[in-house]
Amino acid sequence: MTTPDPAAPEPDPAAPESSPAAPEPSSAAPDRIYRSPAGIAAGVFLLILSGWLGADAIILGEGRTPWIAIAALLCVIPLITAFTLRPAVYANTERLRVRNPFRTIVLPWKAVATLRSGYSNEVVDADGKVFQLWALPVSLRGRKRAARAEARAMSRGEGKAGHTATSVHEVRHPQGDVALGELRELAGDTDSPHQGLTEARWCWSVIAPAAAGALLLIILLLV
Repeated sequence: MTTPDPAAPEPDPAAPESSPAAPEPSSAAPDRIYRSPAGIAAGVFLLILSGWLGADAIILGEGRTPWIAIAALLCVIPLITAFTLRPAVYANTERLRVRNPFRTIVLPWKAVATLRSGYSNEVVDADGKVFQLWALPVSLRGRKRAARAEARAMSRGEGKAGHTATSVHEVRHPQGDVALGELRELAGDTDSPHQGLTEARWCWSVIAPAAAGALLLIILLLV
């Protein structure tokens, strides 16, 4: 004869219900996004101009002109987008993501050797590979203007240390230099344990249509 299993204890209605474990919040801070306002404005203007001229040639053109206009638009529009609207830099406490015209580069901060600025702003990884930051333009004129302003502030504030420090701090530096300084601070303050390698991916959504348009344009012009 089998004995019945002991009955399971009834839950205590006064006991608090167990809630599912909440997901751990991500340790990475939201991305800081850096883009060039002048580049975006120029890109929008060039796209409008190209669309207007191309549409005029397609609608009113005769013979092969509409086909040449289509091929030219297929080649030019991706290139304008790539060099003006696409460039951006995304940075958080774990990694740096650089979106250049034809490539996207992802670098964990542990893989970044240095951020440098000369005639262009660049990031160098631990293997010595150099990647240009297209979204952070360099303004040599702005640098000279800031250097002159700092020199004037120093000369006016001689003997007044507090006033000099305030005046120098208020000097307006170029946007690209300010952004690069913030990226250096992020690189120095990161405590991410993530040890990754540099990843570089080609942007075929830009390269493929531009190459197809260029090839079609060459064929139409030669035939």
